[in-house]
Amino acid sequence: RNQILSSIKKGEFISPEVISQLFDYFQIPRLPEITGNNFEEILSSITFDYPVVMKVVGPVHKSDVGGVILNIQNELKLKSAFDKIMSIQGATGALVQPMITGTELFVGIKKEEDFGHLIFFGLGGIFVEVLKDVSNALCPINDDEAERMIKSIKGYPIIQGVRGKKGIDQDKLIDILLKVSHMVTVFPEIAEMDINPLIANENGIYSIDSRILFN
Repeated sequence: RNQILSSIKKGEFISPEVISQLFDYFQIPRLPEITGNNFEEILSSITFDYPVVMKVVGPVHKSDVGGVILNIQNELKLKSAFDKIMSIQGATGALVQPMITGTELFVGIKKEEDFGHLIFFGLGGIFVEVLKDVSNALCPINDDEAERMIKSIKGYPIIQGVRGKKGIDQDKLIDILLKVSHMVTVFPEIAEMDINPLIANENGIYSIDSRILFN
């Protein structure tokens, strides 16, 4: 805890490296990733196969500044993506992950001064941004509350599986919600957290993009 807190500046969103440390400590599943500001070092560090995704490090709202490049198929396109990412105003580096597909989910945390931490859950993408199909509960939550959060959203049939598509492992989803809730118990300094998206497919459920603000 002290090691992580010592690497964080109050009122700033924490770096991808610190997020990885936090998620690994609390055993929140995430994809492997490489972060850096030197292309050759990034290239030599990649241990996963193409296609990959490259994201800008620095700006908080990556998509708004064109800072997410999907489906990069080879080294030549990776270099082109790196040059584009590093030309974005405020960019301090680039992050590379494997490209995966699946059902997009959202988990969030918001600290309310009078109540404590609220945890939010919903389907990702348009469901959370436009339809506001989100459930919430006061942390810390238990198994029953996590299950209620999952089942109470309008998009729950998608989680169950529709039109022949296999459903999401709800036990794993409950486990992730419990771990996020526990994280803010250990780190009450967390003011905001968004895991969006959290992608679920036949191999598991993985955090793809996250931002965390400490106060």
